[in-house]
Amino acid sequence: MTTFLLITFGAFLLSMVCGFIFIPWILNYCKLHQLYDIPNQRKMHHTFVPRLGGVSFLPSMMLAFVAALFVAGFNPGREITLHLWTVYFLIGILIIYCTGIVDDVLGVSPRTKFIAQIVAACCLPLAGLYVNNLYGLFGIEQIPAWAAMPLTVFIIVFIVNAVNLIDGIDGLCAGLCIIALAGYFIVFGLQNILTYCILIAGIIGVLTAYLYFNLFGKTENNRKIFMGDSGSLTLGFILAFLFVKYAMDNPHVMPYRKDGLLLSSTFLIIPVFDVVRLIFVRSYHRQPIFGADKNHVHHKLMRAGLSQHQALAAILLLAVGYIALNFSLGLVLSSTWVVVIDIVIFILFQLTVNVLIRKRGAQPFVLNPERNE
Repeated sequence: MTTFLLITFGAFLLSMVCGFIFIPWILNYCKLHQLYDIPNQRKMHHTFVPRLGGVSFLPSMMLAFVAALFVAGFNPGREITLHLWTVYFLIGILIIYCTGIVDDVLGVSPRTKFIAQIVAACCLPLAGLYVNNLYGLFGIEQIPAWAAMPLTVFIIVFIVNAVNLIDGIDGLCAGLCIIALAGYFIVFGLQNILTYCILIAGIIGVLTAYLYFNLFGKTENNRKIFMGDSGSLTLGFILAFLFVKYAMDNPHVMPYRKDGLLLSSTFLIIPVFDVVRLIFVRSYHRQPIFGADKNHVHHKLMRAGLSQHQALAAILLLAVGYIALNFSLGLVLSSTWVVVIDIVIFILFQLTVNVLIRKRGAQPFVLNPERNE
């Protein structure tokens, strides 16, 4: 266990150092080539901010991952194995990562971006990695491969876009991802799967460096940066991969876990619930489902009177609260009842925020931010 902790901490530390080295280089490059996120009515910032912070994520993570595996290979007491899943995961994440960079620099149409996400998502089922068991959710257990594979592709694309869309205020996407990654680190660690713990430690390391520049960097000193699509899409794909990996019922890798799907979902509950809510809201108000607006949970909290940092803290606390609640409820209730309770809590939370917004004389829903705000 001591060796395991040292290796994963080494991966975290190396990746964080890489982030502190790479991000200033990226900031200088963005300044030289005028690659900025331009403020508009829909965005929360009012100054020109570089948007390529996510470019540092994959190189930092992979350098730490390879170095940690190299060190772990000298440990005679632990065997490190890389399956076909890992290879296909690397192919998929490269597709997502490159798509995000091109979108940040040149711009990519939503159609092209969506196709790239589907192609990347297909890599995992093709390697034999898919959600094949719902563990009793709504009475469903095992799922045949012909249904599980397209379901998995849908889940991956959904998670990638949910993480991408939650990136609306400083620190939110990275903060939620760190919480989710920490959860996956614990559950994979309990299953004695070192490879994925190293991967997770690496991405948390570079996210720590990114948060320093994102939250505390000054625009006037050219030290503030956003992650852009290269970052949020990459994080979304990593989390989707970990979701599927832990949710899959495969006795050759991990023993049966009745909470496999519940915990995987809980770690991502805020971005997933927020996107589902937006789909319903936009459909009800006859707005384009894939359109842009200011109805995300962080937008609403700020209309209710919270500052950016207060909204960030509230959402992160809500995410941690859900994890603690579901872990406790999962010990005594079926996953179906836990999900129902989660939905009720989220609805009550949204209704409470709506009341606070109306008390301030504002509207809970902004249908056309370009005209209304």
